Amino acid sequence: MSELDAIARFARESIIEPDHIARARAHALEVGAAPISPGVGSQAAVIAATTAATSIMEIGTGAGVSGLWLLHGAPNAVLTTIDKEPEHLGVARQSFQEARVPAARARFITGRALDVLPRMNEGSYDIVLVDADPENVIAYVEHGLRLVRAGGTVLIPRVLGGGRVADPVQRDEITRAYRSLIQEVQASPAVVGALSTVNEGLLQLTVLADR
Repeated sequence: MSELDAIARFARESIIEPDHIARARAHALEVGAAPISPGVGSQAAVIAATTAATSIMEIGTGAGVSGLWLLHGAPNAVLTTIDKEPEHLGVARQSFQEARVPAARARFITGRALDVLPRMNEGSYDIVLVDADPENVIAYVEHGLRLVRAGGTVLIPRVLGGGRVADPVQRDEITRAYRSLIQEVQASPAVVGALSTVNEGLLQLTVLADR
């Protein structure tokens, strides 16, 4: 095992996922959802905490795992979550109830995100997490950047594409979209960005006040 592999393994194994999120992960896997990893979840929770978030949106529920991580970091926040799969939303509701999240702190919306997002108020959210169908990731991030306030952050997990993004031979549409996000969006003067390579990867884009 290389030094980098050993570091990555140590980082993965050092994360302790809260029990209520671990239970939500088990429920998510039962219905075939693909929740964010504990490594990415813990980073999202830290960002939610440092932002002192009170209003959070996620595009794609991950059957409740990502939302619970975000609320773990922002215990006073209200979460709006959008998913086109009623079953995933149902599992998320169950996991939120088991975690004793008050009903007033979670709003579940069933529908296609591209239909729902245009109706959301601009600059109204502290954090937007994008974890839905990857073929629309560019459009989702554009909406996310519109919906977060100045100083707010858009979080995009899975941007490493299972390693495909780092392989120049891979030229499929989804891989190129992730590369565009990593290379071009971060270059925008309207945001400051950072890429974490833990697990599936997490791109963080914080909107500057003078965008």
